[in-house]
Amino acid sequence: MNAALLQSAWAQQFAGKTAVVVGAGKSGLAAAKLLHAAGAKVRLADSGEKVDKDALGAELPFAEALIGPHTPEQFHGADWVVPSPGVRLRDIEPLLGAIPQDRVIAEMELAAGFCTQPILAVTGSNGKTTTVEMASYVLRAAGLKVFTGGNIGTPLSDFILKGGMADALVLELSSFQLQTCHNFRPNAGVLLNIAPNHLDYHLDMEEYLSAKLRLFQAQTEEDLAVLPADLAPSLPAGFTKARIKTFKGSGRIHAPFLPGAHNQENMEAVLAAVEVFGVEEAKAMALVIGFRSLPHRIQGIGEKRGVRFVDDSKATNLGAVAAALSAVHGPVRLLLGGVFKGGDPAELIPAMKDKVVQIGLFGGAREAFEKPLAGEFDLFYEEGLEAAVRRLFAEANPGETILLSPATASWDQYNGYAERGDHFRKIFEALA
Repeated sequence: MNAALLQSAWAQQFAGKTAVVVGAGKSGLAAAKLLHAAGAKVRLADSGEKVDKDALGAELPFAEALIGPHTPEQFHGADWVVPSPGVRLRDIEPLLGAIPQDRVIAEMELAAGFCTQPILAVTGSNGKTTTVEMASYVLRAAGLKVFTGGNIGTPLSDFILKGGMADALVLELSSFQLQTCHNFRPNAGVLLNIAPNHLDYHLDMEEYLSAKLRLFQAQTEEDLAVLPADLAPSLPAGFTKARIKTFKGSGRIHAPFLPGAHNQENMEAVLAAVEVFGVEEAKAMALVIGFRSLPHRIQGIGEKRGVRFVDDSKATNLGAVAAALSAVHGPVRLLLGGVFKGGDPAELIPAMKDKVVQIGLFGGAREAFEKPLAGEFDLFYEEGLEAAVRRLFAEANPGETILLSPATASWDQYNGYAERGDHFRKIFEALA
């Protein structure tokens, strides 16, 4: 870690103080190490369901590990609290006592306080990872050295600890992280869209939107806020002091590897945001068309018997499914199911009408989908993904698409959306 950063005013706020990191996941471990480097006394509190205590002790020998259900005693005397993204704020708030709200901060805010590089930060309900990777691709192609991380890949704290060098930091931020950001200030902040999502975590859509808008609250007139043209007029007055640019999917960018109207919007957002790094729109437009979509995002995996197979396992909410349906041509046999995160599945019906010829439900959330959709579409349920795929394939006609766009998290049967998508590919490959 750069020694000069340890002498900064931000670092001095942690020296000699007690900091409690909640959660022993990747970002929690990184936060604990950064706090220790800054001179804090570190406690790590974790519910203990998946913690290897010996491994934790070896990795964080300096920290007091408190394993088990969260209690007020874990936070007694704490000056700072850093909750991991998977920890619901409302679950620990009653335990925090008199700790000031602005001393409960995300790992992202902790790390950003040590940053000297300009930041491009992206949030939204859908398309965050694709847009972050796309912006990183454009900036690298323009000759900049880029760090990409945050909610994907490497925590920002790790970048700081390793003394990382970059011309630009491109970060993905979830609503979980933003809910405990108070002074995080990106040079360019991007809000892609808002759709019902994570309502198993947030109290309601109002709280969810409020968390997303924290991306912009500390920006100044020197910074840039990039917003969807259709959403910007409805946002609360005064939510940011930044200069505002809006975007919409115009269809003017012809990128062969990025199908769908949603990717047109993602590209337009990138063109607007990279301006703060000196990349002019014409140059960015020429560069962005070379970017290829990431795995499990409306990814064609092959064709059998004239039936196309498309993996959109990353579609973990209803808005993502609607985007996928608009990007896929021809009749669709749709796979839905998993851990439902909220919203009204009936809102999908307009996007599905005259497009979806059959729905195969699998795994969890059967009741959430079956009741509103069974009267509108040919629909069946199978416990596992393979049985559902095979049944759809048996009835599919040439020219149709079997689309895995499940509208859910994958935790009922898989360790993540990537594992679910990989299983879908293996099922496809095994089909006669």
